[in-house]
Parts: sequence; C-alpha cells; structure tokens
Amino acid sequence: MAETQKGEPVIAALKEGNETLGYFSGLMVRKFGLKILGSPFRGWSTPFMGFNLNPKVPRRTGAEALADFAFNKLGCIHFEVADLFMSLDDIDGLGLNHLILHSMEVDLSQSEEDIFSKMSKSCRWTIRKGEKNGVTIEEATDDAFADEFGDQLKDVFAKQGLVPHYGAARILSKLKHLRGTGKVLFLRARDSEGHCIATGVFPALHETAFYNEGASWRQFQKSYPNELLHWHAMRYWKKRGMRAYNMVGTMHFKQKFGGRMIGPPMIFRSKYRVLERLRQAAVPRAKAALHLLWKIKTLGKRQKGVETKPETEES
Repeated sequence: MAETQKGEPVIAALKEGNETLGYFSGLMVRKFGLKILGSPFRGWSTPFMGFNLNPKVPRRTGAEALADFAFNKLGCIHFEVADLFMSLDDIDGLGLNHLILHSMEVDLSQSEEDIFSKMSKSCRWTIRKGEKNGVTIEEATDDAFADEFGDQLKDVFAKQGLVPHYGAARILSKLKHLRGTGKVLFLRARDSEGHCIATGVFPALHETAFYNEGASWRQFQKSYPNELLHWHAMRYWKKRGMRAYNMVGTMHFKQKFGGRMIGPPMIFRSKYRVLERLRQAAVPRAKAALHLLWKIKTLGKRQKGVETKPETEES
C-alpha cells in the first residue's frame, strides 16, 4: 500500500505501562498538504486492517487510544479504521463515528460437503456447470496475471458505466511484494480452449480468508468461471487452516454461497467537523467522477465509429 498509495507506513505498539498489548497498522498519506491516517481507507482494495492484539485485550482499549495517537502523536487531521474483530460495544461512548461494513462470511470449519450443500441451488448448479464446460482454475504467480486482471476489470466497470479507479499496476505491486509468502492466493480461470476468462485475489490471515477482488470477461460468463474461483479459494484456504471465508460485501452474487451476514464497524473521526462532512461527500462524488470518465471514454469510441453497449449479466 505504501507503494501504490504513496504513503508512509505506520506500525505502532499499544502499551499499558511497560506492557505491550498489541500493535496497530496503517498508512499515513497527505491530501492538500494535510496528513490523514487510514487503516485502511476505502478505495485501497484492502478491506480490513486495524489492530493485532493479545487475545485477552479488548478492541475498546485500542479504540480509546486512537484519537490521541492520530491527532497528537502523528499530527493527522482525520483517521479511518476498519478492524474485522471490532464491535459496536467496543466504541460505545467514545465519540467515534462509524459505518457498518456488512459482509457475507462462510464457515470453513464445516466439512466441504456441508459447505457445498448450504450454497443456493443455483450456485451449486453453476459450479457443476462450470466444471462441465471445461473451466479450470490455476494458481498464478506470473506478472501477466496483473494485465489479465486489469483488462477484465475495465470490462466489469464498463457494464456499470464506470471506469476503474485502479488497474494492473496495483495487482502487479501485490504480486511483487506478496507472492511466495503463503498469505495471498492469485487465481485465474481458463476456458476449455485455454483462454483466461476470470481472475481473483484471495488473501488470508488469522484464520480468515478474504475475497479481495475479482474480474471476468462478460462474453465468457456463461461458462460460469466466477463461482468456480470462489469454490476453489474456499477449499484451498480451508486445507490451510482458515476457519472463515469473508466475501467483503453482500451483493446478490455473494449471498449464494451459504454464508452469514456480519457487520463490523468502520470507525472514523476528524479533528474538525467540517472535514467529516467533506469526507462523507467524497464517496458519491468519486463515483460520479468515474461515471464521467466512462462517458468521455465511450464518447471517444463512438466518434471513431466503435459502438459501446454495456451488458447486464452479473459478474
């Protein structure tokens, strides 16, 4: 993230007297010359960070120390933290703002048979259909994976009338720093003729695996590679001791896999109230900007005689 977001890594020890209770990880970046702290920020394609605490230390202890650390120790004017293991009770009465990050989470402690049986009927059918269609899943370690993902991501955003806010460079950075660590699974799906038709990135840590990001070509979605990617990732991480598979979101596609909904809070606070209002307004404005970029891009194609027609199949 320091490489892709041009920020300064922050690793801090949470202490009580001389005892170290755990650690906090984040990244400090500058916007308009002002320092802000993210752990993480939305848009970094990193769902959760926050604290790594000793098992008996409550998240509230870390949350209580955040404002002083961010504002007084680091000199930041705003911070945001999304910690998977934080709850609303941990922040009650602390004067922190929050948003609930709903996600579907599949229990990997069950047998593979039980996991599969709890998926929706349509999900099980598409997995079997994908296999019958000759779709195969392979682990990727080569740099070409980044370009494949980037091209497919453009297609995913295009059908929504958007231009992606990141691309191959971010995936290439993940490959550069994380392949070979055993903490991230890069997967590509190939059709029966060997074409790469879908890609996905699946990190795992602390007994939880995550669906970080994925993309696919619209014209190949009837081969059903996406469901196979998730099923492969679940089985892969289950065999390596992960007990949960967090799908990072609740869109209809993610509800088919038989998980339960969880909702840890993302906490945030600004030194000045006006900054909180500006931050809240930034998200819809960013999406509007992506729509505008897509319109400019497609206008250029139409002027050159290339017809652009977004499709409606679910990725």
